[in-house]
Amino acid sequence: MAESIDAVKQTALAELEGVQSAAELQTWKTRYLGGKGQLKDLMNRLGSLPAEERKAYGQQVNALKDALTSAYEAREAALEAAALDQALASGAVDITLPARPRQRGHLHPSNQTLRRIYDIWADMGFQVFLSRDVEDDDTNFTLLNFPPDHPARDMQDTFYTTEHGVILRTHTSPGQIRSMRAYGENGTQPMRVILPGMCYRFEQITHRSEVQFHQVEGIAIGRNIRMSDLKGTFEQFVKRLFGANTALRFRASYFPFTEPSMEIDVECFVCGGKGCRICKHTGWLEIAGSGMIHPNVLRNGGYDPSVWSGFAFGMGPERITLLRHAIEDIRYFWANDQRFLHQF
Repeated sequence: MAESIDAVKQTALAELEGVQSAAELQTWKTRYLGGKGQLKDLMNRLGSLPAEERKAYGQQVNALKDALTSAYEAREAALEAAALDQALASGAVDITLPARPRQRGHLHPSNQTLRRIYDIWADMGFQVFLSRDVEDDDTNFTLLNFPPDHPARDMQDTFYTTEHGVILRTHTSPGQIRSMRAYGENGTQPMRVILPGMCYRFEQITHRSEVQFHQVEGIAIGRNIRMSDLKGTFEQFVKRLFGANTALRFRASYFPFTEPSMEIDVECFVCGGKGCRICKHTGWLEIAGSGMIHPNVLRNGGYDPSVWSGFAFGMGPERITLLRHAIEDIRYFWANDQRFLHQF
């Protein structure tokens, strides 16, 4: 049997040396490696051998298969290289032509909105302060005026870790405390910062809600800062982001860490305020929450609320992007669907 295997190998390799075209190569492959080729015939003889000879015979046939396969691949590569050389020599391929352009990546739509937001607030004197994603319960809730039994905690379904008191932050607001303590110099210096980052909430995923999303928090602290400062500052932000003629309105609301609090809406830029499906036929789109920083929060950040005051705001870049482009499903941002991403 070994002599038969060696004979097939020598014959096959000798024939392969004479192959000069792709068609001849395919014929050779069918003759030796095909489903009805000689290698298959050799393997079919295995059942007729004595049991003690089958192992050695099978190993020899497999070695032959590996040798013929390697030789076939080498010959195929050589024929392809020869064909390319011939095409170049005959002028069939113009090597002076520019190469095909490679498709380049671009910024994710969320990052595009984030960078625009950074630019606008930077022009108004706000620094970027990056805070941690993994927080402790006290900084995420208690120091922001959420007592342990406060009903507002139910507004934010929390991802808890196995370590007691360690959570994934549910909002970027804990950065208020950390930035006050980092930049405030024990409550003696005014400050203006924005706090961008990812937030996490244990919520049902729908077309309007996700378990992770970006937020951009912002705070300004100084002497005699008033609600009118917040309204004027945010009006300038809105006009730069959405256009100089954008109308906005302020609605009373509630957040534990601000008092008084308000929601900020802009006129629907899809229907021009006439009412449509995007704005739920109200003519307005909510883009941010805001308010004057609660005295307890100022105190926890190291500031004396009898001397210092400040305002805070928070917005969602994904929500702003949804509204600007009339996108109806927030899940598109994390699905990595190229058909969606290429539009931006």
